[in-house]
Formats: sequence, structure tokens, C-alpha cells
Amino acid sequence: MAYTLILTEKPSAAQKIAEALADGPVKPVNRGGAQYYRIRRGGREIVVVPAVGHLFTLKEETPNRHWTYPIFSVKWVPTYTEKGSAWSRKYYQNIEDLGKKAGEFISATDYDIEGSVIAYNIFRFLFGREDGRRMKFSTLTTQDLVYAYEHASKHLDFPQIEAGLARHQLDYYFGINLTRALTLALENAGGYWILSTGRVQGPTLKLLNDRSREIGKFRPEPYWEILLAGTVNGEPVTAMHAGDKFWEKGRAAQIVDACKGKHGIVEGMEKREHEQKPPVPFDLTTLQRDSYNLFGYSPKQTLEIAQSLYERAAISYPRTSSQKLPAKIGYKGIISALAKQKEYEPLAKQLLSKTSLKPNEGAKMDPAHPAIFPTGVKPEKASSYQKRLYDLIVKRFFAVFGDPAVREMQRAVIKVAGEDFIAHGVRTLKRNWMDFYMPYARFKEETMPPVKKGDAVTVKRLDMLEKETQPPPRYTQASVLKEMEGLGLGTKATRAQILQTLYDRGYIKEKSIVVTELGAAVVGALEKYCPEIISPELTRQFEVEMESIEVDKVKRDDILSKAEGELKKILSRFKENEGRIGSEILKAVVEYEKTKTTVGKCMKCGQGDLRIIHSKKSGKRFVGCTSYPKCVNSFPLPQNGFLSVTGKGCDKCGLFILNVKQARRRPWTFCIKDGFTHKRPAKAAAAPAGDKKPAEGKARAAKAAVGPAVAIKAAKAPGKAAGKRAAVSPPE
Repeated sequence: MAYTLILTEKPSAAQKIAEALADGPVKPVNRGGAQYYRIRRGGREIVVVPAVGHLFTLKEETPNRHWTYPIFSVKWVPTYTEKGSAWSRKYYQNIEDLGKKAGEFISATDYDIEGSVIAYNIFRFLFGREDGRRMKFSTLTTQDLVYAYEHASKHLDFPQIEAGLARHQLDYYFGINLTRALTLALENAGGYWILSTGRVQGPTLKLLNDRSREIGKFRPEPYWEILLAGTVNGEPVTAMHAGDKFWEKGRAAQIVDACKGKHGIVEGMEKREHEQKPPVPFDLTTLQRDSYNLFGYSPKQTLEIAQSLYERAAISYPRTSSQKLPAKIGYKGIISALAKQKEYEPLAKQLLSKTSLKPNEGAKMDPAHPAIFPTGVKPEKASSYQKRLYDLIVKRFFAVFGDPAVREMQRAVIKVAGEDFIAHGVRTLKRNWMDFYMPYARFKEETMPPVKKGDAVTVKRLDMLEKETQPPPRYTQASVLKEMEGLGLGTKATRAQILQTLYDRGYIKEKSIVVTELGAAVVGALEKYCPEIISPELTRQFEVEMESIEVDKVKRDDILSKAEGELKKILSRFKENEGRIGSEILKAVVEYEKTKTTVGKCMKCGQGDLRIIHSKKSGKRFVGCTSYPKCVNSFPLPQNGFLSVTGKGCDKCGLFILNVKQARRRPWTFCIKDGFTHKRPAKAAAAPAGDKKPAEGKARAAKAAVGPAVAIKAAKAPGKAAGKRAAVSPPE
């Protein structure tokens, strides 16, 4: 008898679903290194098999050895046929074989546009069918998975599928064409480096570069403030002159002179209470922002940690833009389950004692998933990363059910020699929800002594403070996410990866984001000759239209046809200015290339530099001396992965240490001596000291994680390297 085949996106989800649905014990079946689960439920045989992300990817219909643009003829091909993705073949074959004997097919991939596309491509290309049933769930708890199975819809979620297919093709159109255009422009100017941009990447880089320009143009202006320090009723008090900033030093000095030796009196006192509402539930963007501000985790890191907690059934699906917690999730049940975890027992019991539980919700909605919430399942053997983020999510969930805090604002006017000075105070009268959100509830408390109108003030000191106006702050990884969301750049699930890609490409650096010379050159050239490429308006327009696909208001083909027309116009203008664009970027690329590929001074000749070189003749890369052929000093390198210079010396031999990132492996470092035999794991730069870095995302993250290709020619000859380029996935 034919069985039911349930397709999941990840192995962890497959295991959770199998365990939730099985009437008996669950044992994995291993086939060629790929696992699946064979279970029985209600007398029916069920096979649960994971896809491990995208098993199909877009590719040019008729690839050419030499890059050209524009191209719009694309097709879906198995991911394992692409460079660096051979590992996915075993999962592909496993699913294909299992599909042959299945009688019913159910999609249980993540309920979003990416998960929907993953399932649809497998259904049509491997199962030979265009439709199937669909499980929808927001947590991997047994209760939710059983409900999702028993109430699976009769059809796949075609609006999400259509929106996902449109997004993939749109991003491919923009990414592949614009990346080729930029790279070929550079080649024609005499250089060679993979220069990428995309539908979202370009406008985001422009946003960051605009802020850098603002900071660069800023000229500080001096101003003065007057601070009064004294006592009232025997207690210290400080106040600032009501005039705030004085732009003329002489005017501030006059006031100080007039008030010297004088004492003051409290002329007025105001107290005002107000309620501080609890925070709203976490959506992904606010979780990423708070995680960065509290723990220093990058947005990409936060998403990876949250995903790992979701796969352990500890939290709900993290890729959500919702700030709503529907009652159907069972507030009381979740809080009761959290009460069984010792560290949360007191807070949970306090909430359960309330007569009713009503969350303070935000305005943002997501039709697919609620806001992020804990399920009540404790994540066993959690890393310190996971514990911190889980604690934040639990405390936030508790806090949204708390009563408003009550705060008191105080304002006293102190008159000295006819001049007004203002003293402020603020204190919390009733903490309420803040007690549930400790230590993450951080509010300013300014104590002010109890005063009343007519109280005498003894002036101890008057200080004239010289200050300067400050430039606008640099974006952080947290603040730029908020700005991207406001401008409609990217989606909740892609913004973190877009930002990471800009780091990987060498366009930006540092936590307080600085646009590099290379990033500024790319923006400057495009701004001058082809501004549409970095226009947020065009990107936002397509985002709105893709959202319209999800509600069945716009057809995918119409959007793709419109995008093709827009790109043809943009690329036509680009080609007219190709030489100018390449020339403007060339200098920055040469300097960036030196920075990225110079390992250090050659210890043999003392004249040249040791650099990472890609041989035109053999196609291999190695470390060689720039004084060649006078100096033939060289060292071998690993031929796969992305290399970066660490600037550190080997503690064993004193030579140079390099870092390499390879697909599906942790980064590692090696010494260039003796064929990189001093191999050791690399420390995770973005992670707090002492912790392991969260594992990289699987196929989803890997698709966009390609950094600048380290493919340096000994001599720069335009156009000759086109056939040897590293495969670069089109950026968003």
C-alpha cells in the first residue's frame, strides 16, 4: 500500500514531526548519508523526509563561457549541479526515490515564501505533480504538529508560492545582470574583481553611504550651557539654565557673572504621573535590534540562534513581522509550562494569579505567523548564546501581559538673580511589567530632593560648559535594520543577510558602520551614471507588488515583465557609460585588492610583498612574492573557500596566518608554511569571547554568503578572466 510522504525543510523539523505523529517508537532510516523517518499513525504508513533547504536553484538557460548582459532566460536546476553544492545530491536522490512509492504528498516546509518555493519545486520536479496537501504551523511542539497534520489544507499555498517564485526570479534578474555589468565595466578599465550589487543590496549601500557623507561634511559648532550645583533643604540639587544652548560665549559669561554669589529660590514645582505601557511582542526585526543592543549579536547571528531555538521547539517561528499574539496559542498553557522551569517559576506564578491575561500588542501584522513567543519547552543543553536569547524572549513574553508601569516626572524652576534654572527628576512609582522584563527594562531614574515652592536654594557652583554639536551617528547593525524596514528594503527574513553580504563584499566595515573606499566608489559611480540601480523607490515599488501577489491582486508574469523592461532601460544606460563607471571604481578596487590579498613582507628578499595570487596558467592560487621573477618565494594554498588575511603571525614559526571559509564548515585558520599544516579552527569574530559561533544557516544562508572572489591575476588584462570567474549567486 502506498504511503503518505511528508516533506520538511530541515532534518530537525522532520524528526519533530515524526515524533509528534508516530503511534510507536521513531527510528531514523539512513540512505546514502541522508536520513528520513518511517512511522505509522492510525494504521497508515507515513514517511517524513527533509529537503535541507533549496534543492533547486535558478541558472542562466544557455550559459556562455564569457559573461554578457542582459539575460532574462533562466531555468531551475538541481542545486547539487552548482559549484560547492554537491553535498545536496544525497538529499535530492533520497527524496526522488521515496516519492516514487508515495500515494499522498504533504508539504510541511516552513510556512513562508521560501519554504513554499522549496516544496513546490520538489513537488513538480521530483514528484511530477503540481499540487498536494499543506501543513501550517508556527511551532514544532507536538500539539501544534498534530493539529497541523489533522487539519492540513487540501492544496499547496499558491499565493505564497507565486510570490516566492517572483522574488527569486526578480532577484536573479537584478543580481546577475547588475553584478555582471559592474564586473565587466571594471575589466574594461583594466582590473578584475567580482563587484556585486542587487535589487536591495545597492539601495542599502547608498543609504549607508549617504550617512557617511553627512558625517564627512559635518562641521561642529561650539555652544555653551550653564550648570548650577547647589543644595535645597540640605540635599544636593543640579539644574541647567532654561536658555539651554548659548551660541555666544559672551552671553553665557554675562549670566554666570550676574548670578555669582547669589542664592536662589524655588519659584515653581510640577509633578506629573504617567503610565508606561508594557513592550509589544517581538517580531524578527525588533528581536534583532534588541539582541544587538543588549548582547552585541549581529542580526544574522540572532536569526541563526532563534532558528536553532525554533528547531528545538522552544520558541515559535522567528521569521515573522507580526506583533500580535492571538489567544488561540493558549497564554495560560504556555505560562504554566514556563512555571515548571525553575528560573521562571516566580514570574510565571505571578502572571497566573492575574484575573485575566491580555497582551499589549503592536500594530504590525503577519498573515502567516504570530509574534515570536516561547512555547514552554525548555531548550536542553543550550549554548550560552541560546540561553541569552531564550531568556530575552521569555521575559518579553511575560512583560507584554504585565500592568502599565507608573512613572512620575518632576520639574522645578529655580530663580537666581532673575535667571531661570530648571531641575528635572524622574522616578518609577510602580514597576509592574518592568519586574517581568528585568534585566532588560532599562529606564533613566533621576532623583531630585523633595522641594516645594518658596524653598531656598544655596548655590555652591556655576559652571559654564563648553560643548560642540555632534554629527549624526553612524548606523549600527541594529539601527540600519529599522531604517531598511521603514524604506521597504528587503524582507524580515533577508535584511540581515543583505547586511552581512555588504560586509563580505568589502563595501562596509566595523560595528558602527563605515562605508569603505570601495563601497563609496561603487555608490559614487552608479549615482553619477546610473542612479536607478541604487534607487530605494524602485526596490520599494517591487516589494509592494510582490506583497500584492500574496493576496492574489497581481500576477507574477506581469511583475517579471515589468522588471525586465525596467532592467533593459537601466542596463542600456549603463552600457553607454560602462567605461566611465569602470574607471571611477578601478582605483578603489586596486587599493582594496592590495588590502585583502597582501599577506605581509617577503621574508626571503625583503623587497616585495607576499600576496595571494591566482595563476592564469594553472587556475590555482598560491602565496607569491610581488618581486617575481627576481624572487620565487611561494607557498601553497587551499584551492576551495574564501581566504582572508588576519595580519597575525604564527606562534610556532612566526610566518603569516590566513583564514578560510568553506561551504558547510566552520571557518579555520592556517599558517602559510609547509602547505598550511598548522591548521586550527578560527575564532568567531562576531561572537562574544569564550563562546562558539552559531552554526551557519544551511542552503538559505549559503546561497547569498559568497564573498568577493580571491582571484588575483599577476597581470591585469581586461576581459581575459571571464571564463575563470568564481560562481557568484546573484545578490538580492
